[in-house]
Amino acid sequence: MRDEPPNRSLELDCDIRVLGGDWSAAVAHAEGLAERAVRAALAGVPGDRLPGDAIVVSVVLADDATVRTLNRDYRDKDRPTNVLSFAEHDSDMPPIPHAPAYLGELVLALETVCAEAEAQGKAPADHLAHLTVHGVLHLLDYDHERGAAEAAEMEAREVAILAGLGVADPYADDRAAAGDA
Repeated sequence: MRDEPPNRSLELDCDIRVLGGDWSAAVAHAEGLAERAVRAALAGVPGDRLPGDAIVVSVVLADDATVRTLNRDYRDKDRPTNVLSFAEHDSDMPPIPHAPAYLGELVLALETVCAEAEAQGKAPADHLAHLTVHGVLHLLDYDHERGAAEAAEMEAREVAILAGLGVADPYADDRAAAGDA
């Protein structure tokens, strides 16, 4: 990552709601962890990626059934997924002058997050932090599906942000396996 984010003051309104699943049993302080991950992600990107100094992000901690419905209705994929990002820049609504910039909404699926964490030998809290950071980067128009260069940039940014949260590189095993192939 060549471009380090500048020091800046950022006002964040992070609305976090639990709309399904027993997140508190799976991840201690899930709501606080999600907010810390949102803050870290916003602090870990170059200033030109941010729409202003006042930002609003919504995070919904849901269950697989809720995410499956959203994934089916908005992405034509009738299955749950770990995180969905609904970016405001995908909307036709113009920004409201002098108002905080609404980035969008993240929706995370409890059962999928926990199953993936177990399969990958990770703590559910670390996987929640990773997926929240990943989702925020999508809200900021990073997209790993637009090609190898952007995928590498997004991955490197995630790894750096997560390191600041004390979360191990979530891609280390994938890179090690690719090196062994």
